[in-house]
Amino acid sequence: MNPKFKGLLFNFIGFAVLFLGVRFSMGYLIPLNPIFLAVVSAIIANILAPKFGVIEKDQQRKIMMKWIFIKGIREI
Repeated sequence: MNPKFKGLLFNFIGFAVLFLGVRFSMGYLIPLNPIFLAVVSAIIANILAPKFGVIEKDQQRKIMMKWIFIKGIREI
């Protein structure tokens, strides 16, 4: 599998898991308009989700991850 595709897939999975978790938990606890819940959940998930990217180093492509809860950048 192409590392660029893996990074994109990891970004999507991280965002989707956080989005759905925040959306359903907020929907259960706070009765609000569904569109407002979706927008707020998307903003929160975008801030909290890990970011994945691909760099080329020494003729190899590596997937790197940056997350708000981890100091620095990590190689996957």
